[in-house]
Amino acid sequence: MNLVLLLSTFSLFIGVLSEEGLNPAIVNVGAIFSFNTINGKVAKVAMKAAEDDINSDPSVLGGRKLSIQLHDSNFSSFLGILGALQFMETDTVAIIGPQSSEMAHVLSNLANELQVPLLSFTALDPSLSPLQYPFFVQTAPNDEFQMTAIAEMVSYFSWSEVIAIFSDDDQSRNGIITLGDKLADRRCRISYKAALPPEPSAKRGDVLRELNKIQMMESRIIVLHSFSRTGLLVFEVAKGLGMMGKGYVWIASTSLSTVLDSFYPLKPEIANSIQGALTLRPHTPDSKRKRDFMSRWNQLSNGSIGFNPYGLYAYDTVWMIARAVRLLLDQGGKISFSNDTRLGGISGSTLNLSALNAFDGGKQLLSKILETNMTGLTGHVQFNQDRSRINPSYDIINAVGNGQRLVGYWSNHTGLSIVPPETLYSEKPNRSSSNQHLDKVVWPGGETARPRGWVFPNNGRELRIGIPRRVSYRDFVLLVNGTDKVQGYCIDVFLAAIKLLPYAFPYRFIPFGDGHKNPSYYELVNKIKSGVFDGVVGDIAIVTNRTRIVDFTLPYIESGLVVVAPVKKISSSAWSFARPFTPLMWAVTAAFFLIVGSVVWILEHRRNDEFRGPPKQQFVTILWFSFSTMFFSHRENTVSSLGRLVLIIWLFVVLIINSSYTASLTSFLTVQQLSSPIKGIDTLIGSNERIGFQVGSFTEGYLMEELNIPKSRLVPLGSPEEYALALERRNVAAVIDERPYVDLFLSEHCEFSVRGQEFTKSGWGFAFPRDSPLAIDMSTAILSLSENGELQKIHDRWLSKSACSSENSEDDIEQLDLKSFWGLFVICGIACMLALLVYFWLMFRKFSLLPPEELDTTSPSTSRSTRLQTFLSFVDEKVEKPKSSSKRKRESMSRIGYHINDESPHRSGRMDRNMSQNGDSWLTQ
Repeated sequence: MNLVLLLSTFSLFIGVLSEEGLNPAIVNVGAIFSFNTINGKVAKVAMKAAEDDINSDPSVLGGRKLSIQLHDSNFSSFLGILGALQFMETDTVAIIGPQSSEMAHVLSNLANELQVPLLSFTALDPSLSPLQYPFFVQTAPNDEFQMTAIAEMVSYFSWSEVIAIFSDDDQSRNGIITLGDKLADRRCRISYKAALPPEPSAKRGDVLRELNKIQMMESRIIVLHSFSRTGLLVFEVAKGLGMMGKGYVWIASTSLSTVLDSFYPLKPEIANSIQGALTLRPHTPDSKRKRDFMSRWNQLSNGSIGFNPYGLYAYDTVWMIARAVRLLLDQGGKISFSNDTRLGGISGSTLNLSALNAFDGGKQLLSKILETNMTGLTGHVQFNQDRSRINPSYDIINAVGNGQRLVGYWSNHTGLSIVPPETLYSEKPNRSSSNQHLDKVVWPGGETARPRGWVFPNNGRELRIGIPRRVSYRDFVLLVNGTDKVQGYCIDVFLAAIKLLPYAFPYRFIPFGDGHKNPSYYELVNKIKSGVFDGVVGDIAIVTNRTRIVDFTLPYIESGLVVVAPVKKISSSAWSFARPFTPLMWAVTAAFFLIVGSVVWILEHRRNDEFRGPPKQQFVTILWFSFSTMFFSHRENTVSSLGRLVLIIWLFVVLIINSSYTASLTSFLTVQQLSSPIKGIDTLIGSNERIGFQVGSFTEGYLMEELNIPKSRLVPLGSPEEYALALERRNVAAVIDERPYVDLFLSEHCEFSVRGQEFTKSGWGFAFPRDSPLAIDMSTAILSLSENGELQKIHDRWLSKSACSSENSEDDIEQLDLKSFWGLFVICGIACMLALLVYFWLMFRKFSLLPPEELDTTSPSTSRSTRLQTFLSFVDEKVEKPKSSSKRKRESMSRIGYHINDESPHRSGRMDRNMSQNGDSWLTQ
């Protein structure tokens, strides 16, 4: 009995010990930071406050206590690894940290093996993928969102190039790579990347060397991505080099905002070195809990460090772990650890690896952490499917005076705005450019106007501007023999434009070409891509294959390909009145006059005395009525409804034809006409004639590639004289060239003319390298020249030559042909046919209703010809107008004895009886 009691007591004791091992009274959490940094100090205070708040409320962990063990890595990955290993030996359920991403890459592998969740709010490298590191969780928005915000700021201010300065560590390096991708999405780019030694090993000499290089570069938009110590050193050296003055733009990542927040008010030397810089700060919505926490910060920190938002993320991270542990235990989970047999089996090792314990409930705890859905000091805490925080957002801060100024916000929901992001989450996302707003920024140097963002490189080198060495049409670009002087229309436009630029424009012209023939303009433009020229000025057409390799300014003159051919003047003749219409048009019009006249005669013949009479008289009536409608002077009245309908439609057709004839004849008689078998580009495409083009222009390629004209038909010509000679000798049927050249050519050669219309539309512009801001500024200058009239004055000075008389620039006025009016004729023809069909249907119907005795047939076997003759006689018979009611009354009174004069005309007895029985349809009245 005593033995049984002893065994029962021992079993109960073992069960209690086992239960305490599975549900310990203390939950251990580790934290790895460099506690002599700003974020390390802030995190230490905030985590301690969270620990105290959790332990003061027994309901959070069900009476258990939370114990956060701190380990100082002191910027050393080795010390960080040692700290993590120590935590793994002491049954730690989760580790907060590390502070840097390079350490996170290492410790995440250890966390994966031992299944201990690793949570960090400062190691925000975008490359820390949850697929590769499933036990690593970023509890603050990672740097992908920060780089997106910076890229959208660059795009918002219309800059195209930035210079990136960064610490050469995993987090900063991968952040800049992400920035490059985000800028590329917005047609911007990083022109130079300046890598500095990792924190804290960067020295003044390292920074000075890179900033000296940057000073010599074009871009003045500088993005700084590093930790606070290196960042402040960069600003200090930049201030000494004059790089914090007018024209520069500095955009720093969140490290600068931690300085502004934690060290307010700033020391004068720090404040002076960052004046005008922009920086980002993680946005946390305002709340009472947040305000209460901030109000007791000084008490919590004992004044050792100022508050910044990463303290809120540290606080919330501790609470996330505590809530996840409570959920794990409430749902039957256990906190237990076991040795990894793989580690214990390593032979010859002096390390005590067998002491490392794997967390048996690590996967379940990780799952509970990722399912977090709470409201913390940082706002709503929840994770997306990609394990990033929902609703990432930033404050955009401007360093001004001895502190900071809020100029706006960025959120992943709506982009840039001047209202807090949480007020916009209920609305639909709107990332349109018109919806992006920021308040006014005070830039370095105290400027409030948006900096241009670039300058000419400060390396003493003038811009190399290529110009074509033309041998013809030198009104556009002319190199004065024996001098370096360059003049011409294109040169004057360029010089006028650079005078409007708000900065100096050092340049020198470099001719391109051998001087014996016009150079290839594609090769000239390609020299920009190869780096030989910094720009090209001249008569450069803006065409597709060139826009693929360079950027053009707005066109300063319109251009397009036209056809030039020999012409001869057409003299007026006695038959000029017939020229507006083609012969077919005349024939069809005359035929319709006769057709309509005949149809109206048929419809009116039975009832209208004006359309009756001897055959000769009726034929004359048809002719007279038909052609008199041309002048709306017909005297005959129409009484039938069908006749009136046909006549109305025909008069409308006549009105259109008369108006068109008058307008066309006026043009023929008032404009001197030029004749040529070449009517335009379509005539040349459909023929086998040879075509001339200017040497060096894009015309040859366009004709072959776009219009499929064989090269064998194309003849290169080098000058206006060659144009004229080739056209006069019929070596070519026509010349195709750009309009500005053709206008100059025709001003001296009146025997040629432009045939047809321009069949391409383009213009001439100045070419610069891709994404060069010069193209934008020069376009603005050209637009100003156009608005103030200076561009037209330059044009008049160079290109307004004494031209030939106006007929040389007029195309043949085309004769009006049938295709312009066939719709009207079809409508009129259909109306005539329908009217005749209805008319004869009514006649057949009335004829069939006549009694046999009314027909002039004596036998049922009457021949068809006799019956047809009878029908025609029926149709030809005169039908009297219906009597009025007064006449019918008088006749009725006469039949009963009253004497009334019969005023009605004589009618045949047969037709009178017929009409009295059936009456006339309204269609024949």
